[in-house]
Amino acid sequence: MASIELRQLCKTYDNGFQAVRGIDLAIRDREFMVLVGPSGCGKTTSLRMIAGLEEATSGDLMIGDRRVNDVEPKDRDIAMVFQSYALYPHMTVRENMAFALRLRNLATAEIERRVTEASRMLTLDALLDRLPKQLSGGQRQRVALGRAVVRNPQAFLFDEPLSNLDAKLRGEMRSELRALHARLQATAVYVTHDQIEAMTLGDRITVMNQGRIQQVAEPMTVYDWPWNRFVAAFIGTPAMNFLPGRLVAGTDGPAFLLNTIELALAMPHRDRLASHSGSEAVLGLRPDHLILGPGPRGSRLPAVVHQVELMGDHQYITLELAVGGPRLTMKTDPHHRIRREEVIDVGIDTTRAHVFEAGGDDAANLTLPPTLTRQP
Repeated sequence: MASIELRQLCKTYDNGFQAVRGIDLAIRDREFMVLVGPSGCGKTTSLRMIAGLEEATSGDLMIGDRRVNDVEPKDRDIAMVFQSYALYPHMTVRENMAFALRLRNLATAEIERRVTEASRMLTLDALLDRLPKQLSGGQRQRVALGRAVVRNPQAFLFDEPLSNLDAKLRGEMRSELRALHARLQATAVYVTHDQIEAMTLGDRITVMNQGRIQQVAEPMTVYDWPWNRFVAAFIGTPAMNFLPGRLVAGTDGPAFLLNTIELALAMPHRDRLASHSGSEAVLGLRPDHLILGPGPRGSRLPAVVHQVELMGDHQYITLELAVGGPRLTMKTDPHHRIRREEVIDVGIDTTRAHVFEAGGDDAANLTLPPTLTRQP
């Protein structure tokens, strides 16, 4: 197995479009790294450059100790699994899995050993003599995985391999992929736009936007301590709520002024906000930071219920605050019977809130731990 390193990697197309803008990323040996972000953020282009399917405009690409910018894809010792299964329709499962090994002129006994081992690992034993048209979507994806596994490469590259599956199968395949990685102990780079896949699969996740890396960290670090407003909005379902206002000096320390209402701030590292007193800022609140009734410090905001979404074990309530501002989403217990257009009191738990600079997606999180870096 091998580590993968991207050093100031850029990709600019002939029309001048910059898909990847000088990214630095160190993927550790045997790590499961997930590249996540919206469409057009550069994640798939980055993966294709690692695979050798796209030529880097500038920068260095290392696999292990070897610079591979000029190495042909077939000589990089990597295996790639695509969104489309790309199985040969006239070949059986066994033949599909063995095809790349036959091209490499491996001995028949060795090919049979690898196919048998991979099929057992992926529970494909009973399907080896079937054609792809006789398989379900999940089974076809397992065959595509098996075709990669038998090659025993230095690294596996996954380009949104679960996108064509329904929700139930995606959940099952996520579990199988994690189990497969644990057994193989292989370096893996996985591209997805689905944050649930990113959070559940990755040892670390790389959040990208507009060709740049926004944050690299373990999944819960990214969720709990988003580097900027883009990361905060992208990671988490429903998205984080944002309230524009102003930082002020309250009686018990830094506070957030929302129109005429002063909210005491109680999150860790709030002392870092003192130097920003008087500045415009944005309060970031996840849906579970909003509470029915008064908050921990007695905060109470009147709000009108715009919409209620029952989800079984919880419900999402879309609110319009009486003091103005954007609509907010609150997560609460489903047994509270709340009706549309009802007026309720909403409390805010600022112990887990975030404060961002005023501005756009790149606005920095002012309440991060001093030790947190964009890429540890």
